Amino acid sequence: MAGFDKIVGHEKVVEHLKHAIQTQKVSHAYILNGAHGMGKSLIADVFVQTLQCEEGGVEPCGHCKSCLQAESHNNPDIIYVTHEKDNSIGVDDIRDQLVNDIAIKPYSSRYKIYIVDEAEKMTVQAQNALLKTIEEPPAYGIIIFLTVNAESFLPTILSRCVLLNLHPVDSGKIERVLVTDYMVDAETAKVAAAFSQGRLGRAVHIATSEEYHELRAMAVNMLTKIDEMDLAALMEEVKYLADHKKNVEDFIDFCTLWFRDVLIYKSTSDANLVIYRENLSDIRKAAVSRSYDGLNRIIEAMDKAKIRLEANVNFDLTMQLLLMTIKEKDNG
Repeated sequence: MAGFDKIVGHEKVVEHLKHAIQTQKVSHAYILNGAHGMGKSLIADVFVQTLQCEEGGVEPCGHCKSCLQAESHNNPDIIYVTHEKDNSIGVDDIRDQLVNDIAIKPYSSRYKIYIVDEAEKMTVQAQNALLKTIEEPPAYGIIIFLTVNAESFLPTILSRCVLLNLHPVDSGKIERVLVTDYMVDAETAKVAAAFSQGRLGRAVHIATSEEYHELRAMAVNMLTKIDEMDLAALMEEVKYLADHKKNVEDFIDFCTLWFRDVLIYKSTSDANLVIYRENLSDIRKAAVSRSYDGLNRIIEAMDKAKIRLEANVNFDLTMQLLLMTIKEKDNG
């Protein structure tokens, strides 16, 4: 497992956690708050491995028994709270795996640490069951909540935890990591970094996933040919997307990036600002043939399509309307 030095961005969060270890002022409860793919799990894993490391430094040694167990998620004093239901963490989950268990002293480590992922899914009853434990924790007990929405916590929980907000990582840093650590080509790294919106984990997944490569290629292919497509061809595109529903929002985001490039190139004529650099000639053509109003209308249509899909509006109709809006001619 990597140490703190391998965490990209989030310098203030890393500094806070390392200082807490160094000064032996570790809190009994933390909330790591940030979007999916922001690095919450990695930060938590490095933090707890360091806390349990037998060498007692501000970085995990990586070779003691505790570190080796932590790397394989087999350290008996690092507990990952699970839940059977996809959409909620219930009171029984919290009581059985945390509230009742924390009364038992650590097996071999200084601390007994609980990591609750997707903590925004805790029901009100589950959070209330935690209150006494957080108010009067045993000296060895530490609870770390990982969440995409800290606002879902009760004020009584929030007030008793150290809240650490994770912010988007600079796209340049993400690009460098993708190229250096994952051997991704520069163009793919640029697209993945822009697409990830500052989330390294998401960027890695996009850059290294064959599925995402196919989705991106399909989006580019459609956008470069859409002017020549007839209604039947558009319906074939809708049919393809219907077979890939779980990734359709990513498809829309790839298209949004494309039109963002068109809009920026139309405004600046600066090729260095284009993300889809390998399709620069097509970006130039679209910048000439499309008006500012038309481009803004397309980008707004993509946002509306995502809202409709989240609201379970008819999928085929939503995508048909979107593709027809993209195809719609205007005066550049």
